[in-house]
Amino acid sequence: MTTPLLLPEMGSSAVTFSLWHVSVGERVRLGERIAEVLIPGAVVDVSAPVAGVLTECHMRLGDVLSAGQLLGVIDGE
Repeated sequence: MTTPLLLPEMGSSAVTFSLWHVSVGERVRLGERIAEVLIPGAVVDVSAPVAGVLTECHMRLGDVLSAGQLLGVIDGE
């Protein structure tokens, strides 16, 4: 079953994608830090909502994001 990796509400309208900690095809654990986003004054981790394999990455460094936006897809176990 595939699970969308969505940007949670950050409390800021200025959210910028910073970094993937995993690559497409890599296995992730539930709660594992898999990406980082920047908000004014802070770096915020994005965690895996399920265990599985990251099958899609939709964001690149510097992309401007909004809450609920699709970051990637995880094929759950």
